[in-house]
Amino acid sequence: MSLKIRLARFGTKKRPFYRVVLADVRAPRDGRFIEKLGFLNPLLPKDHAQRLKLDGERIQHWLSVGAQPTDRVARMLGDAGLMTKPERSNNPIKAKPKAKAVERVAQKAEAASKAAEAAAAAAAAPAPEPAPAEEAAPAEG
Repeated sequence: MSLKIRLARFGTKKRPFYRVVLADVRAPRDGRFIEKLGFLNPLLPKDHAQRLKLDGERIQHWLSVGAQPTDRVARMLGDAGLMTKPERSNNPIKAKPKAKAVERVAQKAEAASKAAEAAAAAAAAPAPEPAPAEEAAPAEG
């Protein structure tokens, strides 16, 4: 039997409340669990005392027996000091722009350079002198 320390969602629609539970991996997310180990209320501010409560002694026991926390719970336990905080993966390749975006940036840069050249050429060329205005004869009438 493989055990997981995970979150089970409770609360009403658009008002989530989570319990930190120990459950068999085959059990449904909000279904059967072995033991309740704490709770999380994400609607409260992060520095609020009632946002996250964990039973550290029981969590340490289950971790020593071989229970595995989920990624989110492992981060919470790391913040609480109950286990080493897992290293977050960084995927710099995923953040790179795709081919079409690179092409669009290149086109914009080319258009901007052409516009700058045209503006520089217009500024360098002498402005044509305005033609003298013809004096209009006063209208008789």
